[in-house]
Amino acid sequence: MAKPLAGQIALVTGASQGIGAATARALAAAGAHVILTARDDRRLEQVEQEIHQAGGTATIAPLDLTESDGIARLANAIANRWDHLDIMVLSAALLPELTPVTQIDQKAFSKALTVNLLATQALIAAFDPLMKRSENARIVGLTSSVGHKPRAYWGAYAATKAAFETLLECHAQEVEKISHTRVAIVDPGATRTAMRARAYPGEDPQTVKLPETVAERIVALVQEPFVTGHRERVGDPR
Repeated sequence: MAKPLAGQIALVTGASQGIGAATARALAAAGAHVILTARDDRRLEQVEQEIHQAGGTATIAPLDLTESDGIARLANAIANRWDHLDIMVLSAALLPELTPVTQIDQKAFSKALTVNLLATQALIAAFDPLMKRSENARIVGLTSSVGHKPRAYWGAYAATKAAFETLLECHAQEVEKISHTRVAIVDPGATRTAMRARAYPGEDPQTVKLPETVAERIVALVQEPFVTGHRERVGDPR
């Protein structure tokens, strides 16, 4: 079978579960060598094993995005093994407790800002040299509708995602004319994940799409000649 992403190197954050894990498996199935990052070693190993059993290749790189020097260490390790990075999927995210703005826990909010925003900037900066060596580099950032359509009680998470989107859009404009890197912002829509279950505990998970649906769209997107700064929402099931 054809492997359209054969020879390409992909990095997926939040790859231990949900959309991140599904995307990692889908990228590997398309031929990419996938570097899996997340905090949970055991789950990363499970995803890696699934990829290998399906005939793909992957490398695990446990990483806590709240550690100040973890991203720099990861970038150095990858640069010592590969001379370029073709795809970066920013899937990792932290959902603070849903609460009124007046009751947001500062410690939880700070951690969400670190994971959802500050780590994003650090990843883009650390891997920019490797992505500039790719002939067709793509960054895909996963967002949420609350990032551009604020909703009561979602203030902490929505604020991090609004800033996340702005950061990616700025980067898209900055690299548009000086590199081959293109940036896309993807809203997965309602998807059957652990984060979704926490946010909507009374929802029947069978009524929302599987992470694999989002993963399939991401793999298709990175093969398309989209214009940098591209935005889309993955369609919900009808």
